[in-house]
Amino acid sequence: MKRQIIAISTCMICALTVVTATAATPPRFADETGSAGIDHSYNGGWEHLVGGGVAAFDCSGDAFPELYFAGGNNPAALYGNLSEPGGPLAFEHLSRPELELTAVTGAYPLDIDADGLVDLAILRVGENLLMRGLGDCRFERANERWNFDGGSEWSTAFIATWHPGESWPTLAVGNYVDRTQPGSPWGTCHANLLYRPASTEEQGFIPALTLTPSYCTLSLLFSDWNRSGTAALRVSNDRQYYLTNRDRSGTEQLWHFDGEGLPVLYQESDGWQQLQIWGMGIASADITGDGYPEYLLTSMTDNKLRTLAAGTTQPSYRDIAFQRGVTAHRPFTGGDTNPSTGWHAAFEDVNNDGFADLFIAKGNVDAMPNFALKDPNNLLLGEPDGRFTESAEAAGLLSFKRARGAAVVDLNADGLLDVVVVNRGDGAELWRNLGQGTAARPELIGNWLALRLEQPGGNRDAVGAWIEVRTEYTATLRELTVGGGHAGGAHGFWHFGLGEAQEAEVRVRWPDGHQGPWLHLQANQLVIIERDKQAGRPALGDDSF
Repeated sequence: MKRQIIAISTCMICALTVVTATAATPPRFADETGSAGIDHSYNGGWEHLVGGGVAAFDCSGDAFPELYFAGGNNPAALYGNLSEPGGPLAFEHLSRPELELTAVTGAYPLDIDADGLVDLAILRVGENLLMRGLGDCRFERANERWNFDGGSEWSTAFIATWHPGESWPTLAVGNYVDRTQPGSPWGTCHANLLYRPASTEEQGFIPALTLTPSYCTLSLLFSDWNRSGTAALRVSNDRQYYLTNRDRSGTEQLWHFDGEGLPVLYQESDGWQQLQIWGMGIASADITGDGYPEYLLTSMTDNKLRTLAAGTTQPSYRDIAFQRGVTAHRPFTGGDTNPSTGWHAAFEDVNNDGFADLFIAKGNVDAMPNFALKDPNNLLLGEPDGRFTESAEAAGLLSFKRARGAAVVDLNADGLLDVVVVNRGDGAELWRNLGQGTAARPELIGNWLALRLEQPGGNRDAVGAWIEVRTEYTATLRELTVGGGHAGGAHGFWHFGLGEAQEAEVRVRWPDGHQGPWLHLQANQLVIIERDKQAGRPALGDDSF
């Protein structure tokens, strides 16, 4: 399915008219689901009330992301990207029997074996699978090859990191209700699992460690919360189940790792405070500008935005969601005044003004009483003062379907982030970002850069690195992570809005702590930054295809 393109120049992308992006200017989105060829839904009984993710990644080698949708009772489906630079979105369903599995709840793309081809971690109600990328969007089962025991649990979350000195990743799988226990579903959660890499002489993983206690996890995130150089594991849990335990002892969790790489749970004595929410998704970004990530935790009734409360010596957090305007605790339109239910969340700059925006996919679990049945997704645009303004309806993103997973990603390489949403019991939705223009004549809103890192060794995509982008107007710091969200993730280029700036300085702190030089880059291009190189290289250029 590889696109037949000869000598694409980046000027084909940046030739769009650029409209100045002012704070909280909403872009215009057009629903191109049908015209793009997307026809997929996530269905099933109570085992698929949660999950329903989408993975966005380039498996064809042309820098345009494909989409892999979880299906629940329906077969999962891979869609190849046929979009032209800056043009309408176009996809084709690819026949890939190895991926057309049932009982899939979510999927996460990453390069596990560092061969330059993206692999997939597929979560299921039943055996999870690691699928090794072979090129041309073909995959093979790798559980046995990599000594990965996929188990038989109900899995709903995934995350990966590379610990210092290790060439293979550490994987974590979050599990949900244990359906085999008496009294299920109440208070019967599967244990979460941690897969550590084998010795440096071997490929793959050693038998998994259990992370106990576990409380029916719906999202995981490896993140270096205090910039120590080693990521900790943040776990978001569904209080629907642990509140029925006798001691109601469940809570959100944070694990760190000792000198031997073994997980240790932060306790209240370490500064970690108990937080009990219907934890469903995690998104991270440095919202306050202090150089450390904040964490948006989606939930039923409201969302939490956690920021460090007392420096970096202990993981003590306070909530600033109400202060910043991101609680999104009730529908903003549609007439339903019951509390909202949040799922996937992503911080991305959809209007290219240099300030992170926040997309939240929302929808009732099924038909839960006392919770909103008409619960539209949120698009919260970031302002210079750190607050957020609801703009989904003004942007044309209004939908009352029961959303679950999502992706906010540039699907046609025009510097405008598009939106994909998976809905439970209904068709997936695909919106094209038109900037301030129309489908016939898009207008780029603000300038931008899209960056991808490469380094030698096992962690080829530099997961755990930090990218700093500064212009005369704004400065952005971003941690490169795998996972988070709800049941799906993205792999490829990292997007940065630049506002009015036509150039930017970029610096990378690589995962081992090495600080690269400042690189001077012109705006409006996709750039690959290789470690120890003094310049980036365009990803779409005369020699790209």
